[in-house]
Amino acid sequence: MGADPYARRQIPLLIVISGPSGVGKDTVVRRLKEREAPFHFVVTATDRPPRADEIHGLDYVFVSTAEFAQMVEEDELLEYASVYGDYKGVPKSQVRDAFASGQDVMMRLDVQGAATIRQLAPEAVLIFLIAGSEEEMVQRLRERQTDTQDAIAMRVATARQELKRIGEFDYCVVNPQGNVDAAVDRVLAIIAAEHSRVEQRRVEL
Repeated sequence: MGADPYARRQIPLLIVISGPSGVGKDTVVRRLKEREAPFHFVVTATDRPPRADEIHGLDYVFVSTAEFAQMVEEDELLEYASVYGDYKGVPKSQVRDAFASGQDVMMRLDVQGAATIRQLAPEAVLIFLIAGSEEEMVQRLRERQTDTQDAIAMRVATARQELKRIGEFDYCVVNPQGNVDAAVDRVLAIIAAEHSRVEQRRVEL
């Protein structure tokens, strides 16, 4: 006889929201939080200074470069990378604690970080966000007031290259300008479908 379907235990998912700069990763994750989605949202550690609208412990864990180096030395990060000259990393403890409590874990990562997670945890759910069009993505990047023109040009060039890596992901979700709830609804539908699989994903870290 097969397993009893009424005795199924939901296994926590590791969900990665990724995509190039300018597609609205932060906006989608922020809206998921506002809608009280039942996930543990990993707070990435970074050694870059906070932007005006960012809050320590909510948007990022802001640390000094020396503190970040110590976290690397003590193997406290699931993955880390240098992104546009700044270091970013995912604290292991957040993921393991959430899994232990039965919570799905969601993390927002650049494309490079998502590839690392895929190697470490092949059963992770990788979702690739794109803007409504490439022109929309480029316009979002150019409207940022925090970057120099040279930095914006580099981000645009990098984003165009990252779009080519969509085949490394499980799902693609369009995040159209002015309608973030459409993207959020799609993400939630993907996660609901994943939990309905007969053969559930099981992440080992």
